[in-house]
Amino acid sequence: MIRHIVFFSAANPDDVERIREGLMMLEKIPHSAHFEVGRNFQSDAISAERVDLVVYAEFKDEVALAAYKADPIYTACIALVRPLRELRIAADFKAG
Repeated sequence: MIRHIVFFSAANPDDVERIREGLMMLEKIPHSAHFEVGRNFQSDAISAERVDLVVYAEFKDEVALAAYKADPIYTACIALVRPLRELRIAADFKAG
């Protein structure tokens, strides 16, 4: 199992909902075993970094993750979200 986690912050806080809607397009891609998008509670008093949204997905293996990233919906999501975001940090790791 591969876990895929991506953190996003909006360049303009007014665009957080538009970014969330764009990221929700990704749930239509059939290669994930689990997919969700959540708004961050902004409750970390230690970090000065702002994370508005988190994408969490699980994939059977690296082949499924690669197929997800190759899907045309993924490309369309990037085209919509990239101009609106400030920060994007992604991590993929094997569940263990």
